[in-house]
Amino acid sequence: MAAEEVLQTVDHYKTEIERLTKELTETTHEKIQAAEYGLVVLEEKLTLKQQYDELEAEYDSLKQELEQLKEGPLLLKDVIYDILNQLAFQFSV
Repeated sequence: MAAEEVLQTVDHYKTEIERLTKELTETTHEKIQAAEYGLVVLEEKLTLKQQYDELEAEYDSLKQELEQLKEGPLLLKDVIYDILNQLAFQFSV
């Protein structure tokens, strides 16, 4: 009877080892998948950050260009005013 109990105990432990080995394999696989997914998310974040930085630089450049275009007519008005004043001065002399 003792030998039979030992065999049952050994079989029980073998079954438990197989179950735990299978569970460890599955858990390890899930962790690897999660790490791979994390890397994909990180790469996507870096790509989006780069695109954001590029768009922000382009925005700043276009904003500056717009400001210069807005100032253009004012500068032209000043130039025309100066020319008219010079002409008026020349004709008044």
